[in-house]
Amino acid sequence: MEVDQVEPSIPSRGSLLTLLSRPSPFANETGALPIGEFEPVTSLSPVTTTADVPPTILKDSKVLVVGAGGLGCEILKNLAMSGLSQVDVIDLDTIDVTNLNRQFLFRQSDVGSSKAKVAANFINKRCPWMKVTAHHGMIQDKSPDFYASFNVVISGLDNVEARRWLNATICGLVDLDDDGDPDPSTIIPIVDGGTEGFRGQARCILPRITSCFECSLDAFPPQRSFPLCTIAETPRRPEHCIAYASILQWPKEFPDKKLDTDSPDDMKWVYDKALERANAYNIGGVTYMLTMGVVKNIIPAVASTNAIIAAACVHEAVKLLSFCSQSLNTYMMYMGSTGVYSHTFVYERKDNCPVCSSVVRKLTLDPTLTLNSFIQQYLKEGDLRLQSPSITSTQKTLYMPKPPALEKATRANLDQPLSKLLGGDGGGSGDELTVTDPVLQQITLQITVKFE
Repeated sequence: MEVDQVEPSIPSRGSLLTLLSRPSPFANETGALPIGEFEPVTSLSPVTTTADVPPTILKDSKVLVVGAGGLGCEILKNLAMSGLSQVDVIDLDTIDVTNLNRQFLFRQSDVGSSKAKVAANFINKRCPWMKVTAHHGMIQDKSPDFYASFNVVISGLDNVEARRWLNATICGLVDLDDDGDPDPSTIIPIVDGGTEGFRGQARCILPRITSCFECSLDAFPPQRSFPLCTIAETPRRPEHCIAYASILQWPKEFPDKKLDTDSPDDMKWVYDKALERANAYNIGGVTYMLTMGVVKNIIPAVASTNAIIAAACVHEAVKLLSFCSQSLNTYMMYMGSTGVYSHTFVYERKDNCPVCSSVVRKLTLDPTLTLNSFIQQYLKEGDLRLQSPSITSTQKTLYMPKPPALEKATRANLDQPLSKLLGGDGGGSGDELTVTDPVLQQITLQITVKFE
């Protein structure tokens, strides 16, 4: 008996179609974070084909997925199964053999290839109703107009600094009226997901309305580093031995070659040297996986945690696009190490957040404090944790780290008392400083200083 060839179509997903086609007592406008009014789709055909599914609200929406790793693969799969049509994915990384145990869109033959491109090709072939456009490169290389073209951004990034940059970029797209209220048409929601071992989190960020990622920066401790003297002279932990092999021994052994963290041969050399040093100091615990974790700053990943958090992220994205249910307000934590348990809570906005608030910070300083000390103590450390701040006053430029010509011209100011640079006499009122930093993108930070 001959079987009719059926054109590939979206599999029937009755539960989602049912949610989108019927009125709901739990629509978005009934929740604690209402952002829109749900209007059920009324023109659904009883036959599920590519012509009538997904509903227009999902079919016409553009979603950006940032990161194509453990979370990104799950997110792309879930978006396809939810019936979206237009998705972009951006990632700088290439596929490593260690990714294959959980990043299921990749195969052995893909090792060394772009994660974004391989993931997009896989989804495009397997799920023809959804077009995925790949971007291989840094998120910082894209212009603000690129991010402004999407309806929702789903972040699956694995490091704090990239998430800070993305958060500042999206928040910077919001237009404010004369009263300081945001223009709703310029708000692009961010759904941020992250995992570490059996723990994970998903959060919904409405720029200038809810707390942003920068508001919760205190919850992420600065990246741990090891003092060089400890690494070289008194190692006490396996991480010290690994850092010694990668930071000190490698440049001596291979002065003209940079350590390739994606090369199995290079990583095996580091592991062997670290093991030798650990044995010499009677330190246990050096393994190949720990070596990769220290050198590449790998966050432990568990496939089931990625699946749970990715599902929560896409769930929130569908609700933000269709208003079919109440949005997460605003933070969900999953603690898999203690059981199948999660809870949600509202992460409050930070009153003086440098990204999502327009508050002018006020500082009282010692008049002998130098500009360099001010940068280190108040800008690079503390709650701001800036990377390469540029500082100007109302009168002149105090310090510019780039370009080199400006850095050279303003370098002498670093050793001068800030009160002197601002034209003060060591007491009373100071001046208003304008601070910019790559991590804040186009957002400027205003600081009013007063001297004791």
